[in-house]
Amino acid sequence: MIKFGPSGNSVAFATAGKTKSEESAVWVKDMGLNCFEYSFGRGVSLTDERAISIGNAFRDAGVEISVHAPYYINFANPDDEMAEKSYMYVLQSAQKVKLMGGKRVVFHPASQGKMKREQAVDLTVKRLEILRDKIYENGFEDLIFCPETMGKIGQIGTIEEVTRFCKIDKIYVPAVDFGHINARECGSLKTENDYFERLSYMVSELGLEKMKNFHIHFSKIEYSAKGEVRHLTFEDTHYGPEFEPLSVALKKLGLEPFVICESAGTQDIDALKMQKIYYGN
Repeated sequence: MIKFGPSGNSVAFATAGKTKSEESAVWVKDMGLNCFEYSFGRGVSLTDERAISIGNAFRDAGVEISVHAPYYINFANPDDEMAEKSYMYVLQSAQKVKLMGGKRVVFHPASQGKMKREQAVDLTVKRLEILRDKIYENGFEDLIFCPETMGKIGQIGTIEEVTRFCKIDKIYVPAVDFGHINARECGSLKTENDYFERLSYMVSELGLEKMKNFHIHFSKIEYSAKGEVRHLTFEDTHYGPEFEPLSVALKKLGLEPFVICESAGTQDIDALKMQKIYYGN
């Protein structure tokens, strides 16, 4: 079943005097949403005890939880020692999400840096093959790991690149950030067909089984010639993308992903808007 929810806690959550991640579970449930993404963006510092506590709260609320690994992962870094840190960040995130009772780890694949694009992508593939081996060695093969499409031109993470990464092993499932795609392609997502073509390509390359319950990030994003600038809310009328044509494409293809909203401060409200659009009410 398709799921909708926010990434992290909204302004309204804080305004209501809420502070603990355990409270996020009931907050999301009471809004009528059914998934939530916990961010380790600035590092994995959560204790095992807290991870279990948060997981229990989400389990009791019937809300499924995923995690986002630290933002500074870069599997195209030419320094092998830095690559080792990236492996560690993903494995740490996996260990915590398993304690939380979740199944998904989203991560940024890489940045191009000073390398040629093809070299950076090839190196990322090799590093993701090593990561795959480490995931199996550590007993995390029951989880799925979601390389994300990225919003800046200098980042590795086009649809084609992420699709290639997800061919490495069954544990890799795409995290498609449509706000990022729209930003790096300077407003390319407008019609139902714009979404349908991209998703059809991924289904044809990866198969319906892998794509059936893939991962989505969605928000409106301001962009420049270099791609992503900043996340916006659904109130913005200048930048896209819009969710309605995507919802039609998802139904036509029979896809039922996790849809995580990353709006700037209104992520729960906007997640609910997407859910209402999808169900037509």
